[in-house]
Parts: sequence; C-alpha cells; structure tokens
Amino acid sequence: MNDKKIIFFMPFIDGGGVEKNLFLIANFFSKKFRNIIICTYSKKYKRKFNKKVSFLTPKFNNTKNINLKFKYLLCLFALFKYLYQNKNVLVFSFQANIYCVLLCKLLNVRVISRSNSSPSGWYHNYFKKIIYKKIISYAENVIVNSFEFKKEMEKNFNIKVNCIYNPLNKKEIIKKSKVNQKERFLSVKKKYLKILNIGRFTHQKDQITLLKAAKYLKNKISFRLLILGRGIEENNLKQYVKNNNLTKIVKIKNFVDNPYPLIKKTDLFILSSKYEGLPNVLLEALTLNKFVISSNCPTGPKEILLNGKGGLFFKVGDHIDLSKKIIYYLKNKSKSKQMLKISKNNLNRFDYVSNLNKYYKLAKAKI
Repeated sequence: MNDKKIIFFMPFIDGGGVEKNLFLIANFFSKKFRNIIICTYSKKYKRKFNKKVSFLTPKFNNTKNINLKFKYLLCLFALFKYLYQNKNVLVFSFQANIYCVLLCKLLNVRVISRSNSSPSGWYHNYFKKIIYKKIISYAENVIVNSFEFKKEMEKNFNIKVNCIYNPLNKKEIIKKSKVNQKERFLSVKKKYLKILNIGRFTHQKDQITLLKAAKYLKNKISFRLLILGRGIEENNLKQYVKNNNLTKIVKIKNFVDNPYPLIKKTDLFILSSKYEGLPNVLLEALTLNKFVISSNCPTGPKEILLNGKGGLFFKVGDHIDLSKKIIYYLKNKSKSKQMLKISKNNLNRFDYVSNLNKYYKLAKAKI
C-alpha cells in the first residue's frame, strides 16, 4: 500500500452528484493509499466514507448561517496550515478549484483539479475567463467527466484536459432501489404518468421550466410530478406551484439519502438543467430502467443518451418543447422502450471499476 498522502479538497459536501463521486473515489483510494484526507467544513456525511479516511476541518464552532464562500475561506486556511508543514502531498480539488489550485501553486504542492460542470454559464465573461485560464493551467492535471466537456474546456481555455467518466456502481444502485420506501404521491396502483426530477433548487437546474410544462399539461394528460432537492430557489418553486393551482399534481420534497426506490416507482425521469458536467442522476435512472427526457444542455446528456438515440431532448428553457416530448413519450411507448434499451446497453462506458482505476493511475503517476 502506498504511503503517500492524498487530500481531497471539498469545503461543502451536500447530497448531489459531485458528492457521490467524491465518496466513491475517496473510498476506492483508501484501499490503495494509506493516507487519505478529506478537507471539508461539512461533517454530516462522514459516515459515507471508509473508516480509514481522515478529516481536515476548520476549528470554527459556529456552524449555523455560514455562507458557502466563508466555508471555502475557512477550508483554504485549514489546507494552507496543513500544506505549509506537509509539502509531500497530492491534492485533488473537487470544489473552489481556482482558489485551491492557486494556493497549491504558491506552496509548490502538486494539485489535480476536477471540474464538475460546464463553464457555459460564465465563460463569456472575458475577465473571469482570463483569470480561470491562467490559474487552472498551474494544475498538474485537469479532469472533466464527459468528452463534450473536454472539448469545450480545450477550446475555450487552450489547456490539456483528461476525461474520466463518473464511476457508476450499478449493483449498488439496484440493491438500494429494493429498499421499501413509502411515497403515497407516486402510488404504483394509480394509472397516471409518474414523473420525477432530482436536483438542487438552483438557477442551473431550472426546475421552473419543468413546472411551466406541468401547468401547460395539467388539463391535457393525467400525471404526477415529484421534484426532489434543496436550495435557494425552493420558496420560488413552491410559490409557483401554489399560484398556479398545481398542488394536487406536483410535490416538492427535500433530498433523501436513498432516492433509488423513488426512481424505481416512476415512469419518466426529466432533467431540466441549463448546464451540467455529466449528470449522475441520468445514469442512475437508466440503470433502473427509466426513460429519460433531458434538456439539450451542455454537457453530458447528449453523451449519455447517444445524441437522441437513447432518449428525448428538449430545448433548454422551453417548456412547450418539453411538454411535447412528454406527450410524445405517452403516445410512443414501444419506440421509447427501444430507445431506453439502447441507452442501457451502452452504460458500460461508465463502469465503476474501470473509471476508478483511471483515477488511481493518474494519482499514482503524480506521487
């Protein structure tokens, strides 16, 4: 077992797709390296990590009402103190990449940056683009999770990028999907179309477009829509549901640790995002044999759904187009079933062991 130290830098751990990848990669590394450290402000998900994994957390007692940027700052300071005394370390940055890479560069510490979502939302900002391009080039490697993402990064920032797909543990997902979980809203006995969306309640995830589609369809088809997540847009989404008399057909709930039984109960999974990296939730839905309708956002969905051979796309932010795709699915169940089969048959690209080993080989080469 390798004695070198590896630090995963992720100041804020929540229940999303980035975190799932962190859990998988860190736990896999704990079997290959003796010293795995998580630098984070969050302790809620400590149980998700192997017992061999240790934690580097800021010594700050006030855990309430701390904004994200302050958590970044506290963790950067904790990382600085550690690296100042321990230079022979490899850092994996999963969050606040620019700050982490710059700190490591100043301390002459090797760092690998893992970008999680497309920069499409901001790279048109000239100054931000210049700063990002300069600082990210200091990283030993930059990892992204889809080839579309890789092309986008190389084109816009003129840097070399490695693509490693998100590791998909199909056996674990199927196993967890069998856990009994009560959800009356998605009763399997009712004959309405059961639709699910999972994602943080943020501008990026754009659930408002999905709610507009629900409003458009409420008198046209029989359906129930469940949206799982948490975030700053929660009140706005709930207010929209209330103002548009959708409370009987739309339910908004907080994230659950194990969403797989709920995915299993649904007929249709919808991703409404404005941009992504490689959305884990689509891989999970396909693993559980659920048809997918996704926005045609950058990056990831087109790669997962094979440019439309394995699912349906609607134009980002276009609720009418989304509504038409939902109706198409209802009227073309046989064709949709064939498309789903194509996607499922191509999930081996995201194989759990294969992609974790790519991370391991990259880390091993840098220490």
